[in-house]
Amino acid sequence: MIAETVCSAVSVAGLGIAVVTAYRKRFLAAARIAAYSLVPIGLVMTGVVGWVADTAFSPSAWAGFCVLGGAWVLFTATRAVERRRGGTRKERAETQAAQREAVAPAASAPSLGQGRANASRPAPQPTARPRGAGDDFSDIEAILKKHGI
Repeated sequence: MIAETVCSAVSVAGLGIAVVTAYRKRFLAAARIAAYSLVPIGLVMTGVVGWVADTAFSPSAWAGFCVLGGAWVLFTATRAVERRRGGTRKERAETQAAQREAVAPAASAPSLGQGRANASRPAPQPTARPRGAGDDFSDIEAILKKHGI
């Protein structure tokens, strides 16, 4: 009852402001104000205000909103975890299978290796040098010496 009275008062006040605005020869603004002022009384007449008032003071309605909120939180959390992992289980299986099929299992050299002219030449062997405790910082020492530090 109080909500309907407040909405009616707001509509009457808005229509009064629209009349004053129209008196000042601002008809477009007056029409817009009149449209806005008719919304609250329209909501009362359709029963939306009564439904909102009944819902606002109903514990079961609030419990329903809490359940909906919990469902929304679960949905967003699962989507976030799914995006971090890289998709659904099926998508991950497909990408792993595609990675396994990228190189032939019995291939001794990469598929996109050197051409025929270079195939007769053996690839140079990398020189293996023993790495001791002193060799760990040899690159850093060379850079520092180069800069005079």
